[in-house]
Amino acid sequence: MKIFRESITVSSTGKLPTFRTITEQVKETVERSGVQNGFCLIYTHHTTCSVATQECSFDLTYNGLEYLQQDLLDVLEPIIPTCRKEGQYMHPGPELTEFSARYGESKPETLNTDAHLRSMLLGRSESIVIFDGELDLGQFGHVYFIDFDQTRARERQIQIQVIGE
Repeated sequence: MKIFRESITVSSTGKLPTFRTITEQVKETVERSGVQNGFCLIYTHHTTCSVATQECSFDLTYNGLEYLQQDLLDVLEPIIPTCRKEGQYMHPGPELTEFSARYGESKPETLNTDAHLRSMLLGRSESIVIFDGELDLGQFGHVYFIDFDQTRARERQIQIQVIGE
């Protein structure tokens, strides 16, 4: 059994939820691993982000989102509204706000409860089967990294771990 791990970094915009297609980077990692049969785990430790597989929608909104990505945000908005003001959600409470301030985070940056809830709903990882050295994504499958946190632009890390023979 072989285990191979790499990390990639992507940038988020901070103005809207950020979607990044990472399919090619994941495929390249699988190729470098030399694993022919097994699985690939794509994971982020960021608690306001998700990893998802879906088809590419091709058509883009004026904000640059694929239609399917915009549809996802539109479906999530009534369920988990974007956090726009203090007190909209219970989180963050006074202890977290104080904790964040001690570690250099300003109070408005903790107003990202919607991003945490969306990440919990969609999950922070995907596992994809590797068969004959290829990701088994189907004909239209792509791997996406989603940063739901709109408080600021930042660098985000994604771990890719390949396990198999």
